Amino acid sequence: MEFRTDILGEPYEAADLELRPDNEGPVGATLVRRLTPQPTDGSPRRAVLYLHGYVDYFFQTHLADHYAALGYSFYALDLRKYGRSLREHQSPNFVRDLREYDEELDEAVRIIREQDGHTELLVNGHSTGGLIAALWTARRAGRGLVDGLFLNSPFLAMPTNVAVRTLGAPAVGALGRLAATRKLPAPLNPHYVHSLHRDHRGSWDFDLTLKPAEGFPMYAGWLAAIQHGHRQVRRGLHIDCPVLLMASTGSISTSKWHPDLHRRDAVLRADDIAALGPRLGRQVTVVRIEGGVHDLVLSGPEARAQVFTELDRWLKAYQ
Repeated sequence: MEFRTDILGEPYEAADLELRPDNEGPVGATLVRRLTPQPTDGSPRRAVLYLHGYVDYFFQTHLADHYAALGYSFYALDLRKYGRSLREHQSPNFVRDLREYDEELDEAVRIIREQDGHTELLVNGHSTGGLIAALWTARRAGRGLVDGLFLNSPFLAMPTNVAVRTLGAPAVGALGRLAATRKLPAPLNPHYVHSLHRDHRGSWDFDLTLKPAEGFPMYAGWLAAIQHGHRQVRRGLHIDCPVLLMASTGSISTSKWHPDLHRRDAVLRADDIAALGPRLGRQVTVVRIEGGVHDLVLSGPEARAQVFTELDRWLKAYQ
C-alpha cells in the first residue's frame, strides 16, 4: 500500500483503496493516517480509526492531535463517494446497503493491524459514520478486531417523531427498491455548516466543496439503507466491546439563524441518540455534553474540553 502526502499536509499521509466496482463504475475509498511512535517492549501498539458523518470528510486535525498525545496512531477513512474518495461519475454518498462499506473497513483494519502492526484498535465514528461503525463492529463481533468503539452523535434514528418514522418507513423502503437513485426533497439546513465555518459564523476551516453547506442530493436507496440500519439498532446489536456514546444535552430545529446553533445539535435529536445507546451492547457508557453541537469535537472550547476529558476517562478505564 503506497501512501502519499495528504491534502492536509505533513504529517498526514493518504492511500487509495481500490474497491469492487458498482453499477456506477469504479469505486475507491481513501485511508488517511498519522503515525505515532509505538512501543517496542511488547506493550500494546494502539491505533484509532475515524469515520466521518454525512456530507463530510476528515479534517478535524485537533482530534488526531489529541489521540497522538495519548500514543495512538491515527487513521481516518473517507468512505466511498465521500470527500477525497468522490469521483466525477458517482452520485455523492450513495449506497444501496450500508454493508457495502464493509469492504473498505475490512481493508483499513487489515492495513492497521497487519501492515502497520498495531495490536489494539479503537473505532471512532461520527453521525452516519457512527451508525456505520456500530453496525460493522456488531457484524465483526468475536473476531478480536475492535477493542473499543467511540460514537460521537451517532445517527441511530431519524430526527422525526416515532409516528412519522413508522408510517413513512414502508414507503421509503419500497421507493428505495424500485427507484434507488430517485432524489428526495430533503436538503440540509445550511445554518449548521455556517455555524462551524470561519467564513460564516464559526471558527473552523474546511473545504466547502467537500462539505458543502447545502449538502448533496439525498437518494431514496440511501435513505432506505439508513432506515434498515436503524431497525437493526432498535432490535439490538450485541456489540462485544466497550462502547462510549456521546450526545449533546439538547437539539435545535430552525430554518433561521439562532445563537443556539453554537450550543445544540442542529442535525439529530440528542435525546433519541442517548435513549438508543443501551441497545448497542452490554458495555455502553452514555455521556451528555452540555453546550455540544452535532459534531461534538467542533463544539465551543468548554464543551470540547468536556468531550476530551470524558474520552480520556473512558479510555483509562478500558485500555
